Amino acid sequence: MHILADLKLVAKALEHNEYVVIKQLSNTIIDHVTAHQDPDLLSVAVIVYALSKLIEREQYKDEKNWKKFYTSYCGTIGSMISSLEKNDDKGFRKAIAANRSLIVGLGGKLHYYISDVITRARMNKASQLYEKGISMEKTANALGISLWELSEYMGPRSEDKDNLYISLPLSKRIALAKEVFG
Repeated sequence: MHILADLKLVAKALEHNEYVVIKQLSNTIIDHVTAHQDPDLLSVAVIVYALSKLIEREQYKDEKNWKKFYTSYCGTIGSMISSLEKNDDKGFRKAIAANRSLIVGLGGKLHYYISDVITRARMNKASQLYEKGISMEKTANALGISLWELSEYMGPRSEDKDNLYISLPLSKRIALAKEVFG
Protein backbone atom coordinates (compact mmCIF):
# COMPACT_ATOMS: atom_id res chain seq x y z
CA MET A 1 0.00 0.00 0.00
CA HIS A 2 1.40 3.38 -1.07
CA ILE A 3 0.19 5.22 2.00
CA LEU A 4 2.35 3.04 4.26
CA ALA A 5 5.46 3.88 2.24
CA ASP A 6 4.53 7.57 2.26
CA LEU A 7 4.01 7.60 6.03
CA LYS A 8 7.36 5.90 6.56
CA LEU A 9 8.96 8.64 4.47
CA VAL A 10 7.15 11.25 6.59
CA ALA A 11 8.53 9.64 9.76
CA LYS A 12 12.04 9.67 8.30
CA ALA A 13 11.71 13.33 7.23
CA LEU A 14 10.49 14.18 10.75
CA GLU A 15 13.82 13.02 12.16
CA HIS A 16 15.52 15.83 10.23
CA ASN A 17 12.71 18.42 10.37
CA GLU A 18 12.47 18.36 6.57
CA TYR A 19 9.18 20.22 6.23
CA VAL A 20 9.52 20.64 2.45
CA VAL A 21 9.77 16.86 1.99
CA ILE A 22 6.79 16.37 4.30
CA LYS A 23 4.76 18.94 2.35
CA GLN A 24 5.62 17.15 -0.92
CA LEU A 25 4.54 13.84 0.60
CA SER A 26 1.17 15.36 1.50
CA ASN A 27 0.76 16.17 -2.19
CA THR A 28 1.64 12.58 -3.09
CA ILE A 29 -1.03 11.38 -0.66
CA ILE A 30 -3.55 13.70 -2.36
CA ASP A 31 -2.80 11.85 -5.61
CA HIS A 32 -3.79 8.61 -3.82
CA VAL A 33 -6.95 10.31 -2.54
CA THR A 34 -7.86 11.33 -6.08
CA ALA A 35 -7.36 7.81 -7.36
CA HIS A 36 -9.09 5.96 -4.49
CA GLN A 37 -11.41 8.66 -3.10
CA ASP A 38 -10.75 7.37 0.40
CA PRO A 39 -11.69 9.78 3.21
CA ASP A 40 -9.10 8.20 5.54
CA LEU A 41 -6.35 9.04 3.05
CA LEU A 42 -7.71 12.57 2.82
CA SER A 43 -7.45 12.92 6.60
CA VAL A 44 -3.86 11.68 6.45
CA ALA A 45 -3.02 14.20 3.71
CA VAL A 46 -4.35 17.01 5.92
CA ILE A 47 -2.47 15.69 8.97
CA VAL A 48 0.80 15.45 7.03
CA TYR A 49 0.42 18.88 5.39
CA ALA A 50 -0.38 20.48 8.76
CA LEU A 51 2.69 18.76 10.20
CA SER A 52 4.86 20.39 7.54
CA LYS A 53 3.46 23.78 8.51
CA LEU A 54 4.00 23.13 12.22
CA ILE A 55 7.65 22.27 11.64
CA GLU A 56 8.18 25.19 9.27
CA ARG A 57 7.17 27.87 11.76
CA GLU A 58 9.01 28.68 14.96
CA GLN A 59 6.84 31.17 16.86
CA TYR A 60 4.61 28.70 18.70
CA LYS A 61 7.34 26.33 19.88
CA ASP A 62 7.76 28.27 23.13
CA GLU A 63 4.06 27.99 23.94
CA LYS A 64 2.91 25.97 26.93
CA ASN A 65 2.11 22.34 26.01
CA TRP A 66 3.84 22.55 22.61
CA LYS A 67 6.28 19.71 23.28
CA LYS A 68 3.57 17.38 24.58
CA PHE A 69 1.28 18.20 21.66
CA TYR A 70 4.02 17.76 19.05
CA THR A 71 5.18 14.45 20.53
CA SER A 72 1.61 13.15 20.53
CA TYR A 73 0.98 14.42 17.00
CA CYS A 74 4.05 12.60 15.67
CA GLY A 75 3.12 9.57 17.78
CA THR A 76 -0.19 9.22 15.97
CA ILE A 77 1.72 9.01 12.70
CA GLY A 78 3.75 6.17 14.21
CA SER A 79 0.48 4.49 15.24
CA MET A 80 -0.85 4.82 11.69
CA ILE A 81 2.29 3.15 10.34
CA SER A 82 2.10 0.36 12.90
CA SER A 83 -1.58 -0.27 12.16
CA LEU A 84 -1.02 -0.36 8.40
CA GLU A 85 1.88 -2.81 8.83
CA LYS A 86 -0.52 -5.12 10.69
CA ASN A 87 -3.34 -4.56 8.13
CA ASP A 88 -5.37 -3.14 11.01
CA ASP A 89 -7.80 -0.72 9.36
CA LYS A 90 -9.63 -0.11 12.62
CA GLY A 91 -6.39 0.82 14.39
CA PHE A 92 -5.44 3.08 11.47
CA ARG A 93 -8.75 4.96 11.74
CA LYS A 94 -8.36 5.12 15.51
CA ALA A 95 -4.92 6.77 15.09
CA ILE A 96 -6.43 9.32 12.67
CA ALA A 97 -9.19 10.09 15.18
CA ALA A 98 -6.63 10.38 17.99
CA ASN A 99 -4.71 12.92 15.93
CA ARG A 100 -7.84 15.01 15.40
CA SER A 101 -8.67 14.98 19.10
CA LEU A 102 -5.26 16.32 20.13
CA ILE A 103 -6.32 19.91 19.43
CA VAL A 104 -9.26 19.68 21.81
CA GLY A 105 -6.96 19.35 24.84
CA LEU A 106 -4.90 22.42 24.02
CA GLY A 107 -5.40 25.78 25.65
CA GLY A 108 -4.44 29.39 25.06
CA LYS A 109 -2.71 30.68 21.96
CA LEU A 110 -1.48 27.25 20.97
CA HIS A 111 -5.05 25.97 20.60
CA TYR A 112 -5.97 28.80 18.25
CA TYR A 113 -2.77 28.58 16.29
CA ILE A 114 -2.93 24.81 15.75
CA SER A 115 -6.64 25.02 14.89
CA ASP A 116 -5.83 27.64 12.28
CA VAL A 117 -3.04 25.52 10.80
CA ILE A 118 -5.37 22.50 10.55
CA THR A 119 -8.15 24.58 8.98
CA ARG A 120 -5.79 26.00 6.40
CA ALA A 121 -4.40 22.53 5.71
CA ARG A 122 -7.93 21.24 5.07
CA MET A 123 -8.61 24.12 2.68
CA ASN A 124 -5.32 23.60 0.88
CA LYS A 125 -5.96 19.89 0.33
CA ALA A 126 -9.57 20.56 -0.69
CA SER A 127 -8.34 23.01 -3.28
CA GLN A 128 -5.88 20.45 -4.64
CA LEU A 129 -8.59 17.80 -4.90
CA TYR A 130 -10.86 20.19 -6.77
CA GLU A 131 -8.05 21.03 -9.19
CA LYS A 132 -7.64 17.29 -9.84
CA GLY A 133 -11.28 16.95 -10.88
CA ILE A 134 -13.10 15.97 -7.69
CA SER A 135 -16.28 18.05 -7.41
CA MET A 136 -16.30 20.95 -5.00
CA GLU A 137 -19.31 19.51 -3.19
CA LYS A 138 -17.73 16.08 -2.75
CA THR A 139 -14.48 17.67 -1.60
CA ALA A 140 -16.19 19.94 0.91
CA ASN A 141 -18.27 17.06 2.29
CA ALA A 142 -15.23 14.81 2.66
CA LEU A 143 -13.41 17.47 4.69
CA GLY A 144 -16.40 18.61 6.71
CA ILE A 145 -16.32 22.16 5.40
CA SER A 146 -19.04 24.15 3.70
CA LEU A 147 -19.10 24.89 0.00
CA TRP A 148 -19.06 28.55 0.94
CA GLU A 149 -15.84 28.22 2.95
CA LEU A 150 -14.19 26.26 0.17
CA SER A 151 -15.22 28.63 -2.60
CA GLU A 152 -14.09 31.64 -0.56
CA TYR A 153 -10.71 30.02 0.05
CA MET A 154 -10.22 29.15 -3.59
CA GLY A 155 -11.40 32.49 -4.97
CA PRO A 156 -11.25 33.18 -8.68
CA ARG A 157 -8.50 31.17 -10.32
CA SER A 158 -6.26 32.75 -12.93
CA GLU A 159 -7.55 30.46 -15.69
CA ASP A 160 -11.09 31.68 -14.95
CA LYS A 161 -10.27 35.32 -15.70
CA ASP A 162 -10.89 34.88 -19.44
CA ASN A 163 -14.11 32.95 -18.95
CA LEU A 164 -16.96 35.24 -20.05
CA TYR A 165 -19.45 33.53 -17.77
CA ILE A 166 -17.39 34.37 -14.72
CA SER A 167 -16.02 37.77 -15.63
CA LEU A 168 -19.18 39.38 -17.10
CA PRO A 169 -22.05 40.65 -14.95
CA LEU A 170 -25.34 38.77 -15.24
CA SER A 171 -27.02 41.44 -17.40
CA LYS A 172 -24.20 41.31 -19.96
CA ARG A 173 -24.24 37.49 -19.96
CA ILE A 174 -27.98 37.55 -20.73
CA ALA A 175 -27.46 40.08 -23.52
CA LEU A 176 -24.67 37.92 -24.97
CA ALA A 177 -26.86 34.82 -24.82
CA LYS A 178 -29.71 36.65 -26.62
CA GLU A 179 -27.25 37.81 -29.27
CA VAL A 180 -25.89 34.30 -29.82
CA PHE A 181 -29.21 32.44 -29.71
CA GLY A 182 -31.41 35.15 -31.21
